[in-house]
Amino acid sequence: MRDSSGQVPNNLVAPLTSFVGRHTEIEAATGLLERHRLVTLTGPGGAGKTRLAAQVAAGRADRHPDGVWWVELATVSDSTAVAETIAEAVGAPVVHALRTHLEPWRSLLCLDNAEHLLDGVASTVEAVLHACPRVTVLVTSREPLGIPGEAVLGVPPLSDDDALTLFVDRAGLVRPSFALTEADEAAIRSIAAHLDGIPLALELAAAWMRTLTPRQIEAALDDRFALLVRGPRGAQRRQRTLAGSIDWSYALLDETDRVVFRRLAVFAGTFGLAAARALGSGGTVSAADVLPALARLVDKSLVVADVQGDEVRYRLLETIRAFAAARLVEAEEDTALRERHLAWFLEFVEAAEANRERDADAWRRALVLEYDNLRAALDRGLAADDAEAGRRLAASLAWLWHLDRRGRAGIGLLRRAIDRAPGERSALQARLLTGLALVTDTAGPLEVERDAAARAARLAAEVGEEGLRALCLNLSAVGSFYTDFDEAWRLCEQAHAAARTSGNTFVLGGSRALQAMILHLRDRHAEAEAVIDDHVRQCLRHHRGVLSTVLTYQAGGALATGDPARALDLATEALRYAEPLGDYLRVGMARSVLAEIKARTGDPAGATEVLDPVLRLVEGAGDEVFIPGLDHAVAVLAMCRDDPAAAVRSLRRAAGSTDRGAATWLAGRALPRLGTALAAAGHPDQAAAALDRAVEVAQRLCMPGPLAEAYAAQAELAAAGPDGLARAADLHHAALTIRVDHGLRAAQITSLEALAGVGAATRPTPDDVRILHAAGSARADLGLPRGAARRRAYDNVTVTLRRALGETAYDRAAAEGARLTLDRAVEYARRARGRRGRPATGWSSLTPTELEVVRLVADGLTNPQIGARLLMSRGTVKTHLSHVFVKLDATNRAQLAAAVRQQEADSFGR
Repeated sequence: MRDSSGQVPNNLVAPLTSFVGRHTEIEAATGLLERHRLVTLTGPGGAGKTRLAAQVAAGRADRHPDGVWWVELATVSDSTAVAETIAEAVGAPVVHALRTHLEPWRSLLCLDNAEHLLDGVASTVEAVLHACPRVTVLVTSREPLGIPGEAVLGVPPLSDDDALTLFVDRAGLVRPSFALTEADEAAIRSIAAHLDGIPLALELAAAWMRTLTPRQIEAALDDRFALLVRGPRGAQRRQRTLAGSIDWSYALLDETDRVVFRRLAVFAGTFGLAAARALGSGGTVSAADVLPALARLVDKSLVVADVQGDEVRYRLLETIRAFAAARLVEAEEDTALRERHLAWFLEFVEAAEANRERDADAWRRALVLEYDNLRAALDRGLAADDAEAGRRLAASLAWLWHLDRRGRAGIGLLRRAIDRAPGERSALQARLLTGLALVTDTAGPLEVERDAAARAARLAAEVGEEGLRALCLNLSAVGSFYTDFDEAWRLCEQAHAAARTSGNTFVLGGSRALQAMILHLRDRHAEAEAVIDDHVRQCLRHHRGVLSTVLTYQAGGALATGDPARALDLATEALRYAEPLGDYLRVGMARSVLAEIKARTGDPAGATEVLDPVLRLVEGAGDEVFIPGLDHAVAVLAMCRDDPAAAVRSLRRAAGSTDRGAATWLAGRALPRLGTALAAAGHPDQAAAALDRAVEVAQRLCMPGPLAEAYAAQAELAAAGPDGLARAADLHHAALTIRVDHGLRAAQITSLEALAGVGAATRPTPDDVRILHAAGSARADLGLPRGAARRRAYDNVTVTLRRALGETAYDRAAAEGARLTLDRAVEYARRARGRRGRPATGWSSLTPTELEVVRLVADGLTNPQIGARLLMSRGTVKTHLSHVFVKLDATNRAQLAAAVRQQEADSFGR
């Protein structure tokens, strides 16, 4: 039935404005029309159903050669007139002949705005579809027709980008000179978010561009219904204002549905059926009435239903919620309903608390799902004249904030709750102070954690809450952990004792976990592993955060002690535990450690892939985000890329980490690597200063690994200076001694390579070749390839040794070295030291470590005290002293002290 020009007949009207976006929805609607003869586009008023249907219909013309016919139902007020209106649109002579007229047609009927005529539209469409097998019907309505064969497509809000494009396009119509700027874009995106991406609302807002800027429009949206009232003159009355559009739907509700609808405005974000029944009922509406009413509101596009897991969650678009809230105020129900909302969610959280120890994951999911409502209830409760309910709710949310990335906000809310009754000496105040310490453990400054934990511990003891006191002591230990391992250990012991008395299983495990971390940081890895026994794991089985943290320390210990495969497994497991938490701290720590292990085992690309998500997570957060190990991991990757300047930038913050003026262990670990990076970047003076500081901090905190690393970096600086090779050898041997004493096998390889390099630069011998190739074999066995800088150093040393020794001698020594185990290679390197030409006796024969031992003996320290100060075993101290006695011809400590005094006197006389 094409016309003489070959065009498909239709009565579609060309739109006066451009169509924006909706590619996904057009594709979905077109697909449905291919498979179904009745498709209904549903959505709230202003969602763009009409424009979408027109766009889809225009694209379907070739599929319907007998015409695409648009039927406008907005102005029809009587359901009995629906058939007559359709007949008029398609040119049927009389309404009774409609089905006969359409029976042979291959047409598309588009029925627009059917929600107020549902019965009439449904009966007419059903009759047409039965009688006319080649007719397809596309309907727009705020709710489905509800007849067999109907396919329903909900029209969602515009995407963020499409909303921006629509606003800019319509703004250009009223202000042709408008050009989008970066500041304008931010304001328009905010407008779109406030208006839920509803096209009608965006167009009404854009109409104000003649007299307001985007920022001014954004600021005025607090009263959106007063602002958005300037629709086109030709539009239906209900499409001229935002309020008019929603009011059209509201007017079609029965009284029960109106009551439930306005009461749903009390919810923030999404809500579940139980909460809706509790708060939607009351007065003439029973709890049993709520679900049917909710279903009808969903059908009428006033409530959105989303399936989340195994539950349906409901929500109101913010614009619709604001309309419902206004109706709630008009009904004078708002104050009482908000009080009920607070009471219901307080009861919900307190009831859920019992499940936290049994199934922490389920407990956390339940609270996160309701977090918008919990936050709204909390704000109301803390602002109320009687803040008791709000304070109870804040105390009950502390564990969630501890585990959640919202911790910063939680700190502020807990402070508000505490300040509502600052002088109160109650169990509730003790819970709030404990909660503040708990949340600052993962999201706040150390001094806040310590102060809150100490106050809470005193108050908990006063009110007889021994379980709380145990937790506070454990949190105090965490506060001391960064700068004073000994004090942290003592507090852990107290916390553990209090936990045994009170039965606090978390603290029973948590206190031991913290002690294991201290042991790992002091490179007492075997002792640390023994602490985390089955009992501790059982106590912590429901605490993902602590388990994940312990696993990251164990992974670091496994890497340091030469088991990178186990380290990789542990770090992967740590991330598996941390990932569901979605927080900065635990996820960041796990990813940082995993990335470092991957980088050190020769997979920098994998390391980058692991670290990128956490870098995106903290992007823009600045100093507010605290993730121990992140700067370290970024620096390791930078050095893998041979970019020491980037490593310096990453390490400076951690290297400057202090608490109450004292450097933290984060600084102790970062400073040696900062010194190394500074030297590689060409700043030897800054490197020397950083390494001096590194030695000081590592000795104070008793951190052997960083101390050895600092000595090794100082050796590299010394070797680059005039006549510094002897000092470099001494420092490398001091580092090797520490690494052997503490089982740091991975770093022993580095020491061997460094000693071979010093030997090659001093007086090359086959010993240097043997040591170098023994180190290479150990690298291959352990799976620890050289980085870029070490590869260059290795290549230079091998060239030097080959030239000095000749190919045959070099190859023979290399083969001999490759057969040495790591332990044998270390013994070999230590024996080879005596063959380097240092004087056999006298003060000049002493190594720097031996000189330090002599000085401490003269100061009256015992062997255990010297070992603790120099981070070496008692056996190593004894060995050093035996060498010193021989070199200085002394037989006891008194003679040694006298020799020191004489040496100092001689030096002063000179």
